[in-house]
Amino acid sequence: MQPDDQIMQGPGERRVAEAAERIVAEGRPRLHRTWTSLVATSLLGGIDVGVGVMTLLFVRHETGSELLAGLAFSVGLIALLLGHSELFTEGFLVPVATVIAGAATWLDLVRMWVTVLVMNLIGGWVFTWLVMQAYPDLHRTAAAMGAHFVNGGYTLGTFCISVLGGGVITLMTRMHHGTESMTGKLIASIATAFVLAGLGLWHSVLDSLIAFAGLHTGRTAYGYADWLGWLAWAVLGNVVGGLLLTTSLRLVRSAPVLSDDAPSAG
Repeated sequence: MQPDDQIMQGPGERRVAEAAERIVAEGRPRLHRTWTSLVATSLLGGIDVGVGVMTLLFVRHETGSELLAGLAFSVGLIALLLGHSELFTEGFLVPVATVIAGAATWLDLVRMWVTVLVMNLIGGWVFTWLVMQAYPDLHRTAAAMGAHFVNGGYTLGTFCISVLGGGVITLMTRMHHGTESMTGKLIASIATAFVLAGLGLWHSVLDSLIAFAGLHTGRTAYGYADWLGWLAWAVLGNVVGGLLLTTSLRLVRSAPVLSDDAPSAG
């Protein structure tokens, strides 16, 4: 794939073109993985996020600070980055750009989204069960935090919080592909964790794991049916935020590169 002359005029646009090339190069194998590989990678993603949730609960329990707890959650996003596992909302920018470039189909994209979301939740459910059995002192904190999300209501405000959550996590993906520096990628992951968890933005997988932790305690007024309703609302907002706030604008800027790649991908 060769960027056209127009997008190669300035160093800023050249970097955008190079990032777009990296995105499509990464997206091809991600969208064409075997079922076994996709399931395993997605389960690991749920476990990695679960490690972040465990540290978040500990710090929140010990300090009462939502901001410090959000910073502690960065352990989970760092694990995702270094472990090359898969998180549902990371599947917006790279796979969509790959489909637009003609290197995969929309059916491949739907297959990936559904599998990653379900496996993230299963892996996270198991991991949070282990955490709640191992650390009973965290039960009250987990139940209270889970109720905060599940009982948040279906309002314009909570939808916007979900939109922001999807946009922020997809922005992290964009930042990861905007640099080849591992230090830069780590800083992006830490900053994203602080914004996402520290500011209480809604994320379908992260906050589901917090809700699961609460459910495992047996002390919550909400149940799995309540969580499912909340999940649908959060996923909708995350998809809107991830696709409209970040992915669509990036695709517009990278359109010449992606369209140039489309014929050779067929």
